[in-house]
Amino acid sequence: MGIEEKVMEKIKVPFGTIEITPKAKRLIREILKTKNVSQGKYVGQFEKRFAELVGVKEAVAVSSGADADTIALAVLYDCGAERGDEIIVPALSFVATANAVVHAGFNPVFVDIKRDTYNINPELIEDKITRKTRAIMPVHLMGKPAEMDAILDIAKWHNLYVIEDAAEAHGAKYKGRNAGSMGDMGAFSTYIAHIITTGEGGIITTNNEHFAEAARSLRAHGREGCLCKKCQNIPGEKCHKRFSEEGEDERFYFDRIGYSSKMNEFEAAVGVGALESYDKILSKRRKNLAYLLGNFRRFEPFLRTFYEESHETIGPHAFPILLGEKAPFSRDEYSRFLNDNCADTRDTFASIPTQYKSFINFKGNGYQNKKLGDFPNAEYVGDNGLHIGVHQGLHKKELDHFLSVTERFMKEKGL
Repeated sequence: MGIEEKVMEKIKVPFGTIEITPKAKRLIREILKTKNVSQGKYVGQFEKRFAELVGVKEAVAVSSGADADTIALAVLYDCGAERGDEIIVPALSFVATANAVVHAGFNPVFVDIKRDTYNINPELIEDKITRKTRAIMPVHLMGKPAEMDAILDIAKWHNLYVIEDAAEAHGAKYKGRNAGSMGDMGAFSTYIAHIITTGEGGIITTNNEHFAEAARSLRAHGREGCLCKKCQNIPGEKCHKRFSEEGEDERFYFDRIGYSSKMNEFEAAVGVGALESYDKILSKRRKNLAYLLGNFRRFEPFLRTFYEESHETIGPHAFPILLGEKAPFSRDEYSRFLNDNCADTRDTFASIPTQYKSFINFKGNGYQNKKLGDFPNAEYVGDNGLHIGVHQGLHKKELDHFLSVTERFMKEKGL
């Protein structure tokens, strides 16, 4: 083995990275000095800037992307929804999507996906709508936008709400519109692997001020009282809405059955710093994703990926790979080869209702269990899909090494 080959053998493609910016570190030191560590002014700053970035009026920060989904759904109780009502979701997603439906008190109704997009198939949605359906929750999986025009048309016709699960869709656009701005609400994750990160966290976006107020209540146990941005985010500040005419502190009245899901100041500080680097990070990730999309076609039909269509911009969360039906090897063979030689891989998510024990065995009130074979496209991805990172810490040499190792794997298989 030559020197160049030995060097290439040492190159690894880690799945993710995180940047704690100098500004975030400065804000964290300030927070430590003031000891105001719970939800405060930096959470407010993060919400304001995130809303501006997405192009909506309101953003409500919470403790995780799953909580963002859960609380956005729980807002529907203010709109007449009842426990046991139904939410339509794709069969293929990170399990948090379906968990959130259950945690909010609803039943998930699963719809199969299109294999070439990884997203919910709008043509199958209407058959799943019943008198108990309250909302559709499309997922922009791997940052690829769902077919929102068709979904919004169906929702309008049937008088349903649309909540976008945009957990992985930072920077994604559909026909010029930002993910998280098209439905009644959007729900993002700001977990460590995402473009905008707070370490742990999530955020709800909406143009509806009442929905935002309800979400602020729900993240704080269903608190009544004043839910304005001043009282919510500036410790010690008071406004005339906080106290009743009798002088009682209305923060200890509760209108809703809520959650304990607030973001803290440390997380928000990391997020404020991340927003300052957003354009640079997004540009680098898009460049990495475009490079892989343009150079991976040579492995078809045995290995495939999705492609960016003319009407959309994919939010560069990760690079998905799907084995073709005629591939003479398994997903696990290829994944092990990558992990041994270059890249840290992750299996793509599976069919939630038929490939995860949690939902196979779920006995929720009114929930209809499904059997293997009911969601063939989601199940195929669950058996044959994986993905690698495209994050800003990767450079052309790492991407070329991944492509080179894949080519070597194919040659060893005689392809």
